[in-house]
Order: sequence, then structure tokens, then C-alpha cells
Amino acid sequence: MKSRATVLGHPAHQVLVMFPLGMLAFSTGCDALGLATGRRRWYRISEAALSAGIASATLAAPFGLVDWLAIPDGTRAKRVGKVHGLGNVVVLGLFLGSWVWRKVVSRKSSLATALSFAGMGLAGATAWLGGELVNRLGVGVYTPTSLDATSSLTESPAASAASAAAWHVAHINP
Repeated sequence: MKSRATVLGHPAHQVLVMFPLGMLAFSTGCDALGLATGRRRWYRISEAALSAGIASATLAAPFGLVDWLAIPDGTRAKRVGKVHGLGNVVVLGLFLGSWVWRKVVSRKSSLATALSFAGMGLAGATAWLGGELVNRLGVGVYTPTSLDATSSLTESPAASAASAAAWHVAHINP
């Protein structure tokens, strides 16, 4: 199923999701270094990365929702996508809670760090579900794939439609 929201021919959600995952993982790593070393600077760095991760997650999420809404009802992909999306809402809530707690109480708060670790643990599970959607269920994948496919930058929409139709004829109705 081709993505409904694309940037230069590639699924926007898949392109954008690397930023929150990277920033939130980096934030959690900085929290771990803060715990290990007792140095407050790691908590300051963590807070900055946390801010960037939360902001970029709110940018990536709507594109995932657009793709999920296009998945046919009653399919495994729709169910997995629902768990993936709702799980990521909880992930965002955990990291947002960690961010708020740092602002209200302390950057070095045990609760803020615990929320960060919980968010990262759940993010690992929801990222796996995202991989399942793309790699196993083909959500956001350009259907007529091949090792010699043309570039998404050079292929016109008309050529893309013709290529997709030819792929379906060759592979679905041999």
C-alpha cells in the first residue's frame, strides 16, 4: 500500500519518525549517563534532546495517522497500526510527563528519569510494530518494487501509475 502522505516520493511518516526516535533515545541515554556519573550536565542535555524529540514526534504523528486512515478496515495492518499509533500516544505522554516533571520539580528527578526509561522501553515495542507495518504488511511501500526501480525523483506520476499497473498484471494476475 503506497503512502498517502509523501515527501519527494517517500512516505513522510517514515522519513520524519527517525528524528523523535533519535532524540528521545539520546535523551534517555543522557539520563543514564547522569545516573552513572552524577553530573548534572547530562540532565540538561537530556532535557534539550527531550524537547526536540517531543516537538519532532508531534510533527511525524499526523502523517502516520493519514496513512493509517487509508488502510482498509478489517485487516491485520489496520489492527497493528492502531496499536502502533495508540502506543506512540502513550510514549509521547510518558516523555511529555518526564519533560514537565523536569520543568516543575527538577531535571535530576528520579520520576522524570523513570518516565524517560519507561517511554523508551515502550518506544522500542511501538517501533517494532512500525517495522511490522512496513516490512511485513507493506504499509507505505511502493508496490512495484525491484532492485532496479527508477528513482522517485525522476518518475512522473503517470509513469508511476503505469508502472504500478504493469507490476500488478505481472505479479497478481500472472
